Amino acid sequence: MNPIRVLLAEDHNVVREGLRLLLNAQPDIRVIGEATNGRQAVSLAREICPDVAVLDISMPDLDGLQAASLIRAECQQVQVLILTMHESDAYFFRAVEAGAAGYLLKKAASEDLINAVRAVAKGEAFFYPSMARKLLESYLRHDRGQPPSGPSGYEELSEREREVMFLLVRGLSNQEIADKLVVSPSTVQSHRTHILQKLGLDTTVDLVRYAIRHGLIEA
Repeated sequence: MNPIRVLLAEDHNVVREGLRLLLNAQPDIRVIGEATNGRQAVSLAREICPDVAVLDISMPDLDGLQAASLIRAECQQVQVLILTMHESDAYFFRAVEAGAAGYLLKKAASEDLINAVRAVAKGEAFFYPSMARKLLESYLRHDRGQPPSGPSGYEELSEREREVMFLLVRGLSNQEIADKLVVSPSTVQSHRTHILQKLGLDTTVDLVRYAIRHGLIEA
């Protein structure tokens, strides 16, 4: 099995070196490129086409969010993971709208970065727990039974599919959802496939953006 190919963009040399060592210590992950600013990250993404781009949100010459938007527009196969010091609603929802598949606080990077890279490489979402809670709390302020505005396919989802949908939006894995709902991971995967098909989406990250745009959760 080929390792997950990672582009790492961080303007602080010591931090970047530490992240590289952490990632390269994993047998299934390999850092194949490093950038010190956002513009360089975009250029490298075009050149090497990594599986995952880990971008610091605060970089010179294009910040992480600007770089994420450009990378996703030009290299849609690249999954973007935003790494930040900011536990901020505004930054978080901007990151999702910019196309990020994950949002991770630097203070938790040593614990969660490996899992985050593996998750987004599979097309899953990965959000720091407090950020995931913000998505859920925003959703709970709305009427669960009310479909989003416009033709969307939401009304075609069963109650169980809607339940699975919002657990996916929170960033839970198939196994975590299976444990919570007391079903098998294969059943969760089947629900996930049906949800994406009914909504005309491709990935869990698309599902998060869909939920924001249609008013199921507030940005």
